[in-house]
Amino acid sequence: MADSPTPQDSNAQDATAQDSSSEESVAVAVAEKPTVSSLTHEWTEPKPKAGGYHWGTGRRKSSIARVRIKQGTGKFVINGREVEKYFHLERDRNTIVGPLDATDTRKRVDVFVNATGGGTTGQAGAIVLGIARALKEASKDYEALLRDGKFLTRDGRRVERKKYGRRGARRSFQFSKR
Repeated sequence: MADSPTPQDSNAQDATAQDSSSEESVAVAVAEKPTVSSLTHEWTEPKPKAGGYHWGTGRRKSSIARVRIKQGTGKFVINGREVEKYFHLERDRNTIVGPLDATDTRKRVDVFVNATGGGTTGQAGAIVLGIARALKEASKDYEALLRDGKFLTRDGRRVERKKYGRRGARRSFQFSKR
C-alpha cells in the first residue's frame, strides 16, 4: 500500500507537468511575434449589401470622411479626384497613407473617400481615421498595429470660441495708457 501513489501525489505530478509545458508555450509565443512584413491576414467577408467594400467613418474638427476600401491594386480616389490633385501639400498626402503603410496594405487595397467640411488638414485627419476604421473592420489582426500607430484615436481638438470683451479666444484688445 505504501508503494501506490496517493491522489495528492498524482495531482502534484500533473501540476509540475503543466507548469513546464506552459513555460514552453510562453517561450514559443514570445519567439513567434509577427512583424509587419510577415503578416498575411485573411479579410472578413463584407456584408452582402456592402458591395464588397469595408466602410469606415472618420472625423476631425468639422470634417467628415466616409471611406470605402476593398482589395485591389492601390487606387486612391478622394471626391472623384486623385490624391495628388486633391491634396497639394506633401504633408497631407503622407498623412493619409499612414495607416496603409503601418499595415503594409498600400498596394493591395483600393480606397475611395467622400470628404466634406473643414479644410484640407482637417479632411486629411478625418481620412486617416476612416481608413484605420475600415482596415480594422476588414481584418481584426490589424487593430494592434493601428492602435500602436495611434491611427484609431480621434483627435478631438477644435477651434476655441471667441470670448466677449476680447479680440479672439484669448487675445485682448491693445491697452492704451493715455
